[in-house]
Amino acid sequence: MYNILIVDDEPLICDGLSDLVSSSGISIANVYIAHSGYEALDYLRIEEIDLLVTDIQMGSMNGIELMHQAKLIKPWVQTIIISAYETFQYAQMAIRLGAKDYMIKPLNNEQFLDSVRNVLLKMDKPAAAEDQFLSKMQEHFRMDEPLPQRTELYNRLLAPPQSNAAEAAKLLYERFGRRVEGPYFAVIKLKLGFAPAKAHREIPPGDAQLLQYAALNIAGELLEKEWNYLSFYSPNQEISIIIQWDESEFSEPSVNKINQLDMIGRSLHYNIHKYLNLHGVVGISQILRGIEFLSVLGEQARKAILWSREHRDHYVFYYGDFNWSTYTQDPTEEDLSAQNSLIVEKSKAYIDQYFNQKGLTLHEVAQKNHVSPNYLSYLFKKDTGYNLWEYVIKLRMEESRKLMLQTDLRRYEISERVGYESPEHFSKIFKKHFGMSPSEMKKQGSD
Repeated sequence: MYNILIVDDEPLICDGLSDLVSSSGISIANVYIAHSGYEALDYLRIEEIDLLVTDIQMGSMNGIELMHQAKLIKPWVQTIIISAYETFQYAQMAIRLGAKDYMIKPLNNEQFLDSVRNVLLKMDKPAAAEDQFLSKMQEHFRMDEPLPQRTELYNRLLAPPQSNAAEAAKLLYERFGRRVEGPYFAVIKLKLGFAPAKAHREIPPGDAQLLQYAALNIAGELLEKEWNYLSFYSPNQEISIIIQWDESEFSEPSVNKINQLDMIGRSLHYNIHKYLNLHGVVGISQILRGIEFLSVLGEQARKAILWSREHRDHYVFYYGDFNWSTYTQDPTEEDLSAQNSLIVEKSKAYIDQYFNQKGLTLHEVAQKNHVSPNYLSYLFKKDTGYNLWEYVIKLRMEESRKLMLQTDLRRYEISERVGYESPEHFSKIFKKHFGMSPSEMKKQGSD
């Protein structure tokens, strides 16, 4: 059963599409409707959304920005874009962010339902039990191992001294036609733990090799359509991925590149866990200009993985989330704990001050505290017991209840004061939080 979120600032379109998918015979659990990007984000934060269907033009937050924010919250959410504009630039940006379809209004009902079915069917690949998965892999895949000589050259790109990289890149092009040009690079490392997530026995060496091969293929499927990348086996049961951008790709201002790397890392972990029943730890480097810095980036990704020593229940780490330069050697667990507490303390103080600001996002809170959204979410929940956005909603609801019971402000005025785009959306959140509508609480308070 799937949950679908339909977003359009025209209520008739939302209602029409909702009725269409609800009566289509598709296995739908819930269809949620939002009339703005900010309203949609609340659904994405508090509900398990599988498919986002969104318009492009929607006032203060367009569909592209919503899609970007959705990917930060849950990188695996699938998206279909609908638009009244057959604009190449919008379509290009949507596809780059991973949209599965770009449909022009007025929509053809059958084409729309076909698109929804296609997206959901591709998601409908439940993780098999470990033995079943291995059996299917052995039955349907031929082990086309990467060429050892090519893999060796790939690893030389990341190995010190820095002069290795240019020579290795030259040989890769001459012998295998693989270009390593950049000039901007980042490195992602996946450390595969071959004790399955839900099992307590060791995996035989042959199966471990097969799982490593499967993980490399999953990485390729995630990256091949949207990224200029190299992926390869590395020592110590790791897979390394080099992401590269040319000058024009890197200068494009529409998407934060670090957030994109975070999306890749989280999607990689999610799919490795879903299909292989493994918890791999992902380390993400910063972005540097120049092929000679690939060894530095490889070391950064390795160091990022070290964070898993303290956070056994977290699996994606970005090197830039910790101030490594203040330490002459790898930081101790006490160093990491102190830094983490400071991040949460400063973030909480920022939210306490700006919770009623319209359009407040996790990305903004993270940016103000120089940490990635993914890691901030994890730390905040671990330290406070609250999901970060649950904490924002808690503050907004406490303030709205106070204003409702102690002032004569109208619902729309209270909605404005606590940061909501519309009174209707405010009322939905209020009722979900308190179990009663604003008018019911007002009446109860006056009795």
